Amino acid sequence: MIRKATVDDVGAIQKLVNGHAQKGEMLPRSIGDICDNIRDFFIYEKDGEIIGCCALHVTWVDLAEVRSLAVASDFQRIGVGTALLDACIEDAIRLSIKKLFALTYKPAFFEKKGFHTIDKSELPHKVWVACVNCIKFPDCDEIAVVKELYDTDKASVCHVEKVMMTNGFVKNGN
Repeated sequence: MIRKATVDDVGAIQKLVNGHAQKGEMLPRSIGDICDNIRDFFIYEKDGEIIGCCALHVTWVDLAEVRSLAVASDFQRIGVGTALLDACIEDAIRLSIKKLFALTYKPAFFEKKGFHTIDKSELPHKVWVACVNCIKFPDCDEIAVVKELYDTDKASVCHVEKVMMTNGFVKNGN
């Protein structure tokens, strides 16, 4: 079952993420960093055990990062990671985010969900602010992948319609 994380999940998230980080599969996360971003996390729970996590971190009005996608070794290759990524994509669409990106060591996984590899220099400067605190800065060896969720014109129209409906200017179906 996928659900939003709570502060009770912080230790399990850190154990899962940092277990993969020790193998060189992702970057480690501190308890403080996970706490600061707990609202970003989705959890995959099975029989009361957290077996996967993934975070959607909004970096700008039209851009969000998929972070810390980790699945326990015994539960890999059965759809847990895909389900977590799908939850992040659905949340990004709900938030009217136009583009997702991830920095990863496993671009093929993301490519199966419509992401494509880009040069990291194509990402906006704002993305790199957090990188200053990374243990690999300035020699990042992760691969950047992006996914367009919908075009800018459609996003603008959807946003305007949503605002108008919320403020009572347009009734549903009119």
